[in-house]
Amino acid sequence: MGDILGLVAKRLGLGLIILLVISVIIFFMVELLPGDIAEAVLGQGATPENLAALRKEMGLDQPAIVRYLDWLSGAVMLDFGNSIVTGTSVSQTISERFANTLFLATYAAAIAVPISIVLGIIVALLRNSIFDRVANVATLTSISSPEFFLGYILILYLAVKTSMFPAIASLSSDMDFGDLLYRTFLPALTLVLVVTAHMMRMTRAAIINLLASPYIEMARLKGTPPWKVIVKHALPNAWAPIINVVALNLAYLITGVVLVEVVFVYPGIGQALVDAVSKRDFPVVQACCLIFAATFILLNLAADVGAILTNPRLRHPK
Repeated sequence: MGDILGLVAKRLGLGLIILLVISVIIFFMVELLPGDIAEAVLGQGATPENLAALRKEMGLDQPAIVRYLDWLSGAVMLDFGNSIVTGTSVSQTISERFANTLFLATYAAAIAVPISIVLGIIVALLRNSIFDRVANVATLTSISSPEFFLGYILILYLAVKTSMFPAIASLSSDMDFGDLLYRTFLPALTLVLVVTAHMMRMTRAAIINLLASPYIEMARLKGTPPWKVIVKHALPNAWAPIINVVALNLAYLITGVVLVEVVFVYPGIGQALVDAVSKRDFPVVQACCLIFAATFILLNLAADVGAILTNPRLRHPK
């Protein structure tokens, strides 16, 4: 147990270092953007006195390194400052949006993860069959299609032509859980189509690789049923790569939903990021990017820990 905790601590420390580097990149890349933030906020008709007052209020009269340290110290306490456009707290602005994104990602993951694992096992058992070839073509088509393209196709056939689901995922506080699932089904289905294909192919590859192992051949020679060979012998040793793939796709569900949220006008953090970029609301942009980075790093850490816990060779290295 001590070795595992030490390894987790090392991974966490490395993740914090990476997040620190990413925070530097985020802050100074925004600093390098052309134009003056104060002029963008006040417009071309602003007087020099108003520009100077706004720059002082936003801290733009201080050196960049001082502003970065102030921003980083606030970010550690989950205080990202105030929005330039609305003047409200950035944390308050994006907290509800981030909760909506987490709900959408959880909704899609609850559908995609079990389906992809089951289908991956089935196509591994039926490899080189017609079903396997059809599944490969379908998954390659899904992986090759951009999210916004799949979203518009679903809107066309499931919202415009058949009116089965709403084309816009509008949410309200008085909605019940069933209505919430109904209104967010199309964006969740778009994410499911994208991540299921990748997870299914990686599960298939992991199972096929293990089926060629000597202990699997011995289990077959003993007359063990095929399903038992998969469930009791192959699948436990395939959990490590499967967990890695699932964690990476969960990271994508949270950090890669920008296009899907824009297509369906879903009030998530991706939509908030796009709105902030269009309005040059840089505190919101920086906060969204840092949250995306932290989420991706944490899920990668979870993938590493999961792979270690499911693989005895990693738990007890020689």
